[in-house]
Amino acid sequence: MSDEIQQRLKDSTEKCLKAYEAWRKDEKKADMREGLQDAVHELRKVASRLEIELAMSDRKNTTQKPMPIPPHRDARDKGRGRGDVDGNSAEQQKLTKPKKPAVKKEPPPEADEE
Repeated sequence: MSDEIQQRLKDSTEKCLKAYEAWRKDEKKADMREGLQDAVHELRKVASRLEIELAMSDRKNTTQKPMPIPPHRDARDKGRGRGDVDGNSAEQQKLTKPKKPAVKKEPPPEADEE
């Protein structure tokens, strides 16, 4: 953990505790509540920065290489164009059978009931 993050964490924690204690003494005062909300927000920002540092550290320390793109995915984008919305290339679209238009069936004629 860098010294800057450690100092920010200590300062924001201390500020948040003081704001909490002040708010607990008089919960009805809006300025006390706003001060506590600001302190909590600052604490969240420091926690977020710390999470980013952890993730970056994990990335540096792992020896695992990123997974390669599977050959069937890699070939789809090379030189063929993007294709349609579903990711189908023009060649794939030619191979699919065209859909037959739906045929409407007329209802059977009604028989006279006499």
